[in-house]
Amino acid sequence: MCNLYSLTMARDAVGWLFRVPHNRLQQGNPLPAIFPGRMAPVIRASADGERELVDLSWGFVLNQKDRAPKRVTNVRDDKVLVSSSWKDSIGLRRCLVPATSFAEPKEITPATWHWFALKGDEPRPLFAFPGIWKRYKGPIKKNGDPVELDVFAFMTTLPNALVSTINHERMPVILTQEVQFDTWLHGSTQDAMALVHSHDPAQMQMVQSGFRKEDLLA
Repeated sequence: MCNLYSLTMARDAVGWLFRVPHNRLQQGNPLPAIFPGRMAPVIRASADGERELVDLSWGFVLNQKDRAPKRVTNVRDDKVLVSSSWKDSIGLRRCLVPATSFAEPKEITPATWHWFALKGDEPRPLFAFPGIWKRYKGPIKKNGDPVELDVFAFMTTLPNALVSTINHERMPVILTQEVQFDTWLHGSTQDAMALVHSHDPAQMQMVQSGFRKEDLLA
């Protein structure tokens, strides 16, 4: 499970890589730490088919009787096609979640956070998590008033050899190429799901370890 990631690139750089027209590019600052429930940028297809970059709230909202609603931030690849929580969105509302690193905690007290990024010419090459989104209507706090907001979550799969040194269960799916971006946004569900697998560990590195819950590159 991934519940912390970063986007240290400027929005203009994000728009360039993901081919978002400038007039569809919502502006904002780099984000060294993105937590569940926070607003974060995603790329999705607008009604006319053009890509747009907009800020959505991270985590589908799961209502629980007599308890506060729970944020569900990750989508399991082995459940997405059968779970009532996900199957409509995977067919109709896919998105790209731009990122530059993600963190996994080592299960000790206090937790040590280990940050993973891609290798490349830049300290933190930009990539995307393949995600899904939907419009949520209801409370986000216990006994809270109903709200209406767009929420997103992203795909996870079995960890590769690098990530499994910290997290033995799951890792986010990573996309890096335009053909992958286009397939995820516009391809069939079958073609999109063919992109869902663990990333090559030789193309990744652990870039930071410590108690700080933010990518210090920013």
